[in-house]
Amino acid sequence: MKRFLRDNGLGLVFGLLFLGSLVGQAFAGNAEVNARRLTDGGDPIGLWQYVLSSDFAVDVAENWQSEYLQFFLFIFATVWLMQRGSNESKPADRLGPESDEQQYLGPHLKRESPPWARAGGWRTRLYSNSLGLVMLGLFLGSWLTQSIAGRSAYNNEQLVQFQDPVSWWDYVLSADFWNRSLQNWQSEFLAIGSMAIFSVYLRQRGSSESKPVGAPHNTTDESG
Repeated sequence: MKRFLRDNGLGLVFGLLFLGSLVGQAFAGNAEVNARRLTDGGDPIGLWQYVLSSDFAVDVAENWQSEYLQFFLFIFATVWLMQRGSNESKPADRLGPESDEQQYLGPHLKRESPPWARAGGWRTRLYSNSLGLVMLGLFLGSWLTQSIAGRSAYNNEQLVQFQDPVSWWDYVLSADFWNRSLQNWQSEFLAIGSMAIFSVYLRQRGSSESKPVGAPHNTTDESG
């Protein structure tokens, strides 16, 4: 058990933080909605009813889609782009998809290489881009969920104000949808860009996201 906890510490800790944050968001969001409903002369709703509502779904989905967009873009951008001195970047001589030798493919396969890396053909090509494609799929799925839940929440507000509901397409073109999306995108792009730049000059001893403390600033792609 101790070895399992050690070997999976990052996934377990962040999984628990995610669940705790999601539960906290549910309680806080339910309280906020009920306060607004009471102010408007309506009746409060229960926690479970709120969790199943479009208000909760759109708030969750709009954050998920921005996170997966960040990962998708960063994964593919770092194949071809670099930031000299950053631990988040490859060095200049490794830009691009790299050779089979560097990627342990073909005659350079290892005994423990994944089956699809060994398979060759379309399966190896697909597996070679599987991480980025999964992140793209999760982004698109979350974004679609946001658009559907956001339209429902938006139309609820429209009906309360005795205005006509809008179609899904009209909502996707609306300021509400793009405001929800862009306010998350800009923060994610700022965060990942800041990390790439700060890791050139700053250190965190023992972290895989940092260079060794004594490494020169121009050292690229080295963890410590």
